[in-house]
Amino acid sequence: MKDLQSIKQRFGIIGNHPGLNRAIDIAVQVAPTDLSVLITGESGTGKEIFPQVIHNFSTRKHGQYIPVNCGAIPEGTIDSELFGHEKGSFTGATDSRKGYFEVADGGTIFLDEVAELPLSTQVRLLRVLETGEFIRVGSSKVQKTNVRVIAASNVEIPSVIAEGRFREDLFYRLNTVPVRIPPLRERGEDIILLFRKFASDFAERYRMPSIRLTPEAQQMLLNYEWPGNVRQLKNITEQISVIENEREITDEILRRYLPDYTTVKLPAVLSRPEEKSFASEREILYKILFDMKSDMNDLKKLVLGIIEKGGDVSFAEENTGAIRNLFGDAGLGRKTRADGAEPVVAFNPEHKIADIEDTEEIVEESLSLSDKEIELIKKALEKHNNKRKYAAKELGISERTLYRKIKEYGIGT
Repeated sequence: MKDLQSIKQRFGIIGNHPGLNRAIDIAVQVAPTDLSVLITGESGTGKEIFPQVIHNFSTRKHGQYIPVNCGAIPEGTIDSELFGHEKGSFTGATDSRKGYFEVADGGTIFLDEVAELPLSTQVRLLRVLETGEFIRVGSSKVQKTNVRVIAASNVEIPSVIAEGRFREDLFYRLNTVPVRIPPLRERGEDIILLFRKFASDFAERYRMPSIRLTPEAQQMLLNYEWPGNVRQLKNITEQISVIENEREITDEILRRYLPDYTTVKLPAVLSRPEEKSFASEREILYKILFDMKSDMNDLKKLVLGIIEKGGDVSFAEENTGAIRNLFGDAGLGRKTRADGAEPVVAFNPEHKIADIEDTEEIVEESLSLSDKEIELIKKALEKHNNKRKYAAKELGISERTLYRKIKEYGIGT
């Protein structure tokens, strides 16, 4: 336990949750080896600390340590960043350049947000992991490198594999040793410890008394879901430290800084098995268009049948559900049988003309792929308050692709 505490102090890790301690223990044990490590956990949990722990306890600690955010590098230049390029290999390549795998020879590379890598880059990365070989962009010369790869992802990679956006063989090669970082909402009293540490740091930085929480406010912190994890807690602590004049923070004060606060932790909503994820925005558009075409064919058949039957009772009875779905209750009436039996649903001819006119409006709707794409992007952005990360996840595309589409169509400008 003494060694564990010294590691926490050295790397600024705060907390005593068993899941956190287990992650540190695995990192220290795997450090002396050259095994690849995959660190998983939600955004803001502090995944970037653990590659540093592994590197500093390894035999490579005197070599280069290079962290790379794969989601922040444009798709067109990421191969050049990782593997280097030769002069003239592409527009703007005015000189040869070493990539990270060449620079970090004998050291460690940390690939954060590895699930954002393009498929073509994943092939190159797999070759490096299996043979230690790579080729610069624009070159035919095979080079060798001795680099330890540590990767991290804030998404469940098996789900990305199912969508066709990540290679299964690369996942198993990276996931030799998995390390999971627990989200803040699972860490219990660690939340209070982190708040106190952040409050003390900000008090020293801004030269003011440290803020403290009432018991009710502490309980509120423990009940909150913390979607942004440790990063969100640090941000809120800094806001309160600077803005509030009172140094004792009550639950009423704290509530103003916790968005969507609820006093009860509700169970997470899981996707139903029948829900389908789409590998690209094109598949979404195709599905919408096919569904529209099917609806249009059903509508034509129903309207034609109604016109031919002239509002016949038996035809209306057989198609009551379809009439209600297409025309609403306004297109339905009540008709009594001649034998005095229970009244039956019949089509109301008075609404026939108006309803057929409505179908004309649907026919004239634009079926342009680009128009539908723009509409879907706008809806996703509106649903998630213009947060591109969540909008991209809703659409089943990468945040980089969404940014390109927004720029291409001039959305929001």
